[in-house]
Amino acid sequence: MITSILLLIIAPLLSIFFVYMAVTEKDLLKAAAYSAGQSIAYSILLQAMSTPDIVMTYIAVSVGLYSALLVFVISKTERFER
Repeated sequence: MITSILLLIIAPLLSIFFVYMAVTEKDLLKAAAYSAGQSIAYSILLQAMSTPDIVMTYIAVSVGLYSALLVFVISKTERFER
């Protein structure tokens, strides 16, 4: 019970941190990694809310496919923002 409550408090804070880091980062590859970290924080939050079917889908799509697609697109463009 206490663990779930702590996860419900810590995961959104961790997610906000990763979103801030992704938005302010000039290196697009690092920003994609921060975006994946934000997705992992949301997955922890969803798991704490006892939604395992949504968690499995969210991890596969947002952490796996989305991050891979971002890295592929970044490889086709410039890595650093001006």
